[in-house]
Amino acid sequence: MSKYSKEDIVNLVRDEKSDINFIRMQFTDIFGQLKNVAITKSQIEKAVNNQISIDGSSIEGFVRIEESDQYLYPDLDSFTILPWRPQQGKVARLICDVYNPDGTPFVGDPRYVLKCVLKKAADLGYTFNVGPECEFFLFLTDEKGKPTIDTGDEAGYFDLGPLDLGEGTRREICLALEAMDFEIEASHHEVAAGQHEIDFKYTDALKTADNVMTFKLAVKSLAQKNGLHATFMPKPIFGVNGSGMHTNMSLFKDGKNIFFDETDERKLSKEAYSFIAGLLAHVKSMVAITCPLVNSYKRLVPGYEAPCYLSWSSTNRSALIRVPAARGQGTRLEFRTPDPSCNPYLAMAVCLAAGLDGIEKGLTPPPEITENIFTMSAETRKANGIDSLPASLLDAITMMKEDKLICETLGSHVINQYVTGKLNEFDEYRTRVSSWEIEKYMINY
Repeated sequence: MSKYSKEDIVNLVRDEKSDINFIRMQFTDIFGQLKNVAITKSQIEKAVNNQISIDGSSIEGFVRIEESDQYLYPDLDSFTILPWRPQQGKVARLICDVYNPDGTPFVGDPRYVLKCVLKKAADLGYTFNVGPECEFFLFLTDEKGKPTIDTGDEAGYFDLGPLDLGEGTRREICLALEAMDFEIEASHHEVAAGQHEIDFKYTDALKTADNVMTFKLAVKSLAQKNGLHATFMPKPIFGVNGSGMHTNMSLFKDGKNIFFDETDERKLSKEAYSFIAGLLAHVKSMVAITCPLVNSYKRLVPGYEAPCYLSWSSTNRSALIRVPAARGQGTRLEFRTPDPSCNPYLAMAVCLAAGLDGIEKGLTPPPEITENIFTMSAETRKANGIDSLPASLLDAITMMKEDKLICETLGSHVINQYVTGKLNEFDEYRTRVSSWEIEKYMINY
């Protein structure tokens, strides 16, 4: 049931007591960047009637200049006030879908891509629930307001102030998100200095993807307000843990968690095992979406708790897919590969598509790995049939292009634009001279 009607929102905005002056019409591009058109409250009736247009040719990966007009169709239930904006002359927001002038959904809209996979799941009777664990770094800024790589704190896992200098900002973020109807389950300092995690309650995948985008905006906005710089870059500092976005997933049918089976030795259903198998079958192709940056592959190396090897376990945190201890309605799979730089709409779309493929084909996962994979020798991993993730963005893109399911899930427009953009990114990276090269070679050669 909808929370708001068009009339509700128009009345809320026009009510003098609400003191709303601006509305952000937000959408997300193919590469996971949040975009918006800001309108004044005088335009709210046009907004709720899908009459706010954008120039799609100005958005990387959208449309060509000769077909540039596109329209924003707001999700009315996403209406909320941004609590960190001025309290006089408040700013509200609406999350939007992107449509063509003829009233058809734009196939390059990541939200539409996820909706298509969710419809397939719904046709099978499934609801896909997702709960992310988003990590980020807080860095000090210099006298010009530019980010440094100095965290200013010496805290570690679960430490608190005064060691944790970001504790106050993290608390502000949690309170702001709760004001926007997030249910915050936990927040804490992570392993590396300056690294933090805030976990919010799972919900259906579309709402969760919306929440991830809102979360990133809140974190960056409140950090900046406090003179800090927040980054979701996967590996900002050499030699310490990178930031992940462990993604907890479950399928419900008729209100029941179908991943749970009381009769199984691990209390997991046939569907749960097949979903795991589907993820493992496609993960090498999916990783270009779940880990989308050149920098992502500097996180996916042994020794820093990030998953590098294709495996699953009900106990072992070195596995790529972990099954947390909760059972019953709380049964879920923790997919540990994604990082927080990913486009959450596309990441959740490929995860669901891969899992459903496993269920439809009745796939069986390989044997569970209970030992610490990071301490295994290459020979032991080979003997156990444990494969590795792609070592670079280029390798990941190559594998994605060869996976029919992933390409069909994303659609030809997204896959073509995404591959072109990422190959350009990799070319830019490989032709740059890094500080490591200068330090390594300048003197000796």
